[in-house]
Amino acid sequence: MAVSGFTVGTCILLLHISYVANYPNGKVTQSCHGMIPEHGHSPQSVPVHDISVSQMTFRPGDQIEVTLSGHPFKGFLLEARNAENLNGPPVGSFTLIDSEVSQLLTCEDIQGSAVSHRSASKKTEVKVYWNAPSSAPNHTRFLVTVVEKYKIYWVKIPGPIISQPNAFPFTTPKATIVPLPTLPPASHLTKPFSASDCGNKKFCIRSPLNCDPEKEASCVFLSFTRDDHSVMVEMSGPSKGYLSFALSHDQWMGDDDAYLCIHEDQTVYIQPSHLTGRSHPVMDSRDTLEDMAWRLVDGVMQCSFRRNITLPGVKNRFDLNTSYYIFLADGAANDGRIYKHSQQPLITYEKYDVTDSPKNIGGSHSVLLLKVHGALMFVAWMTTVSIGVLVARFFKPVWSKAFFLGEAAWFQVHRMLMFTATALTCIAFVLPFIYRGGWSRRAGYHPYLGCIVMTLAVLQPLLAVFRPPLHDPRRQMFNWTHWSMGTAARIIAVAAMFLGMDLPGLNLPDSRKTYAMIGFVAWHVGTEIVLEVHAYRLSRKVEILDDDRIQILQSFTAAETEGHAFKKAVLAIYVCGNVTFLIVFLSAINHL
Repeated sequence: MAVSGFTVGTCILLLHISYVANYPNGKVTQSCHGMIPEHGHSPQSVPVHDISVSQMTFRPGDQIEVTLSGHPFKGFLLEARNAENLNGPPVGSFTLIDSEVSQLLTCEDIQGSAVSHRSASKKTEVKVYWNAPSSAPNHTRFLVTVVEKYKIYWVKIPGPIISQPNAFPFTTPKATIVPLPTLPPASHLTKPFSASDCGNKKFCIRSPLNCDPEKEASCVFLSFTRDDHSVMVEMSGPSKGYLSFALSHDQWMGDDDAYLCIHEDQTVYIQPSHLTGRSHPVMDSRDTLEDMAWRLVDGVMQCSFRRNITLPGVKNRFDLNTSYYIFLADGAANDGRIYKHSQQPLITYEKYDVTDSPKNIGGSHSVLLLKVHGALMFVAWMTTVSIGVLVARFFKPVWSKAFFLGEAAWFQVHRMLMFTATALTCIAFVLPFIYRGGWSRRAGYHPYLGCIVMTLAVLQPLLAVFRPPLHDPRRQMFNWTHWSMGTAARIIAVAAMFLGMDLPGLNLPDSRKTYAMIGFVAWHVGTEIVLEVHAYRLSRKVEILDDDRIQILQSFTAAETEGHAFKKAVLAIYVCGNVTFLIVFLSAINHL
């Protein structure tokens, strides 16, 4: 299967309840200048919170108590500015009264020039001290942005104006009136999108490949139609929360141009955003989008918009006449906030220029390196190791003749299988590190167990190199050590595979994979039990022949021959079963 791009946690990690939701710890220095939460909703127009001060006049060096109060709120950003230039830099600095509720921020390189929340807990009052600087303007005004929840917030609520004693009376300049931002209107789509022009007029990405959103509700669809200087984007798919796509220069998350369609209150909000590192998307202004429209029918969300191919001077928006990896994701949304995508994003196999000749392409929900990692581990521990263990445990008398370099055939088979397993494990082990570029902190216990398995897999053949001769007193200690380490490696490997199957990077389909893995474990354990019972019964039969002193060579040979034939039949059935389980898993991996 062709290479799918690297997984982007791109389209959308967890956002909580407010601007606070984006930043529950209040680290909002990137919003210092505009004081506008990047939520994609219109701010409230009538303030319900107040700012009060302990005195209305001040001199440089004075400390004035400032109080923010009102309806319960979760987040805030408080600054003092020159009353004659409210768009200018902050003035003075603050001192905290309750450091458990609020914290200082450094805005415009001025330490402590703003105050924000420390957590998303509800508050009704916050008190701080404002320290008047030596270079303070004649008139200073306090401004505050307050967030009640994600879609309910107020921007730059004006507080009282405090003045120096000898200053002329303050008059409000018209230029300081800050209009509240409004959202561009969106219309309703009257019919579903069609795939009839895909590859002809439209550049289309579809999953399943060649599905039609006009006829199939489960079709995930993204199209780009170029005009002279702009591109019309259409996105459709089953989702009750949000749909999103992102353009990425590389195969890893960071500095990506993303677009979201968010379902809320029977309305779809179309929101551009950008991604920085492995974090939530930061919502941007919608001014760059035109002709926005949406439709909600039978659980299917559809949205469309137009944007110019190039947007000179607009930060975070990519030129569309360049090749990018394209990611498609969906997830849950509630009260305007979005959550991590419900499954691994669909990723195109290579970079594409959506303004070039129209194409009809698909993508993958998994990553080639992780597919190979999973496939190699399944081959190593579901076939080579398990078969090699059975050969060493039960087939010594069956294949006891010397085969190569004077070694018994069973040993040669066992050694070949185990060295193969070690080689496959080593190759598979490095692939996730290549993919992640280092250690993954989002994979739970799986990588830790993988490191243990890797260590034991390498130690086993190294230990075997120093195997004592057959009748050496240390041979028994070697046998127990070799068996213990091998058994531990198999148990931990199975646990690692169980955990790895649930990781989004591999994205194996539904819960049946777990039952299939349980079936494999039961199959292997059952085969060992059958062979153990057979070996015990055969040994008892030989003991009875010996106890009765019936020295009939033909009877003993017949029993031994019968036992060997049974073991070979069981091994053949076991190998066929293992191959069947392996094909099931490899097919699931390959079709992602």
